[in-house]
Amino acid sequence: MRTLVALAGVLLLPACGEGRQSVLNPSGRDALLLYDLALVMFVGALVLWLLVGGLFVYVTRINPREMSRGLAEGLIVGGGVLFPVVLLGGLLVYSLPLMQAPREAGEGMRVHITAEQWWWRVEYELPDGSRVTSANELRLPVGQRTGLVLNAHRVIHAFWVPALGGKADMIPGRETYLSFLPESAGTYRGQCAEFCGASHALMAFETVVMEPEDFEAWLAAEARDATPPQTQEATRGAQVFAREGCGSCHTVRGTQAVGQVGPDLTHMGSRVSLGAGILGVTPPDFANWIAHTETLKPEVAMPSYDHLSPDDLTALAAYLGGLQ
Repeated sequence: MRTLVALAGVLLLPACGEGRQSVLNPSGRDALLLYDLALVMFVGALVLWLLVGGLFVYVTRINPREMSRGLAEGLIVGGGVLFPVVLLGGLLVYSLPLMQAPREAGEGMRVHITAEQWWWRVEYELPDGSRVTSANELRLPVGQRTGLVLNAHRVIHAFWVPALGGKADMIPGRETYLSFLPESAGTYRGQCAEFCGASHALMAFETVVMEPEDFEAWLAAEARDATPPQTQEATRGAQVFAREGCGSCHTVRGTQAVGQVGPDLTHMGSRVSLGAGILGVTPPDFANWIAHTETLKPEVAMPSYDHLSPDDLTALAAYLGGLQ
């Protein structure tokens, strides 16, 4: 009885997980395929286990008698070789065709994603071949298949949004491919699924699935230059940004900041997270990140700007939050 209770508890554990990052809450065509495949595989494994276990109980408990050599060999060959080969072969034939669609982009949009240490460079490819650059956030239109072209810088990473589809390795010097067909609008959490260094667990991102018309409006806004500072405090923050040399690592389109080392900040204030999914985008979050970067994300390339005065820090946070 204790064993059954323990097993029941294990089966209930997935219900404690966060729905937006759960393979048990599929919100895309590809995630649903994987979910159905897992159910079929589980049922197949359960059938195999019940038959083998039942046979064992029968010959050892229910009818423990001496068998003829022919019957024993028949059980070994039939139950131990032929039946598993047929069952597992059938599951393999069923599963292989399901893996084709998530690797094909079709006629949909392409998004180029490069895994850095420890953040995500995201570039949306437009019909004319130009790209709109963002970071640490992926936006997709609902009901349309989008192809993802995956790369990595320096070390191997893995791209995974459990609620939308499977995972794929990201290997330096080699492009890998994945595609998603989201079916429900919402915000879903993604994660690097390959150990990549000290801040691997802090390398997350949000995937925002939008209605097609909303996505088109967002992409058009994302392609524009940054919004100029709207308040006196934000204007001062822009001056602090320039004075501290932030533009040598970060790009803010429409300004003299053209750095390529760190994330593009052109529309930082309109994103749903900061620091690759570890903070929100409120002014205190910006100030916390700027002053304690190395503490919040160990071994990150960006230094902590803890030498800034409280007024400068507040102004800089206001400027970044106003980049809509």
